[in-house]
Parts: sequence; structure tokens; C-alpha cells
Amino acid sequence: MKVDLNSDLGESFGHYVLGNDEQILPLITAANVACGFHAGDPNVMAQTVAIAEKNGVAIGAHPSYPDRIGFGRRHMDMQPENVENMITYQVAALQGFVKGHRLHHVKPHGALYNAAAKSLPLALAICRGIKRVDPELPIYGLAGSQLITAAREIGLPYASEVFADRAYQADGTLVPRVKPHAVLHDPQEVAKRAVHMIQDQAVTAITGEHVELQVDTICVHGDNEEALAIVRALRSALKDAAIEIAPFDPHHA
Repeated sequence: MKVDLNSDLGESFGHYVLGNDEQILPLITAANVACGFHAGDPNVMAQTVAIAEKNGVAIGAHPSYPDRIGFGRRHMDMQPENVENMITYQVAALQGFVKGHRLHHVKPHGALYNAAAKSLPLALAICRGIKRVDPELPIYGLAGSQLITAAREIGLPYASEVFADRAYQADGTLVPRVKPHAVLHDPQEVAKRAVHMIQDQAVTAITGEHVELQVDTICVHGDNEEALAIVRALRSALKDAAIEIAPFDPHHA
């Protein structure tokens, strides 16, 4: 039994520093690096990629709606063709900083990720944007969502993602951040929950329902103030449960 451990990083900008990227990167297997639309800038992108490569961490693009002020967490009504071009633009930009110019994966950010989890046309636009850059580049999508359906439909590799530090609704989607208890902050609680998610391939919704999920990769949000403690607790709990932490491999999924 094994799982990929990913985190959203590279979300600083100019003189503004967000997260503990240098401390978190050695502890994870995959980094989702902001591509400048919700956070990050060319210098931060280059620095984050360099640190990830130094630590042998798989590098993924983390594209978003063009919403820097809202940190990419506000929905934007965009035509599918515009979303497709926006994704290609951001993925190709980050790809240019990676040695050998080969990314490991792409994971949409924030409101774009959540909207695409429910909208097949939007999910298909995202997958087409990725495929135009590299038809073998996997997408990380919410387990059981339209992102996974879209990837299957167009033949794009995919990893089913779960969130150890987020509450779930009965339909398998995430509880919106504006609602109480949407984000979990206790490292031990998050770690225990993650182990159960992997062992059971399921999660308990905030309303008590049993929701089945495929678990290929687990995310910890880099902007969670407890992110570093959560990652450390997760690694310890996974080791105790004899669950290997390894980068997602689409050929052995």
C-alpha cells in the first residue's frame, strides 16, 4: 500500500512570503507550483522548482483562474476555449523552468478545481489545455469528480486526489471554505484521518455519510498555518501504518 503526498507551494509573490516551502519540500513527494495567476511570479516559480529538484520532489503545475486578489478562490465565468488556452499558458510557463522541461503532473487550483469537479465541460477544457502541452502529463483531480471523468474521456493520465485537511460533503465534494469546520488544523486529527482514507478508500462526510474514494494522492495545503506540523504528523502516521510514501506513477496506478 502506498500513496503520493502533495502540497500546494510557490505561492509567495515579490516581497510577500507565504508558507514554509523550504521546510515542507523535503517531506513531500510532489509539489504543485503556482503559475502566476493566483500567486507566484517568475522568480518564485524558478526558486520553488530549484528547491524541489534539489530534494528530488516531483514538480507539478498549479494553474488557476486569473484572480490574484482573491487567491484564485473566487469563481469566474469563462468560456471553455478561454479556460483551455489559460491552462496551456500556465502549464507551459512552469514547464520552462523544469530540468528537461518535463513536468510530473498538473493540478488545478482553488475555485477552478472545485468548479471543474462538478462541470464536465470545464473539466474537459482543462484536460484539453494540459494535453496540448503534453498528452502524457497526468492531471490530479478530486476523487470521483468530473475532472477524473474528463481525463478518462480524452485519454489523459490521472491521479485521484483526496484532502486530509478538508471536510467532505455527502456527494464527495469539499465543504466550501466559507462554512464552519471546512478546514482541519489539528495535525494528529488530519494524520489519523488520512490513514483511514487510504486503508478504507473512503471518507466520512461532515454529515456522517460514508463516501467511497479512490486515493492515489493526498494534499496538504501549503497556506494552512499548521501545514508543516501536519506533513510531519502525516509522514509519521503513514510510516506506522506501513503505507509507503512515493510519487504517483501513472504506469502503476
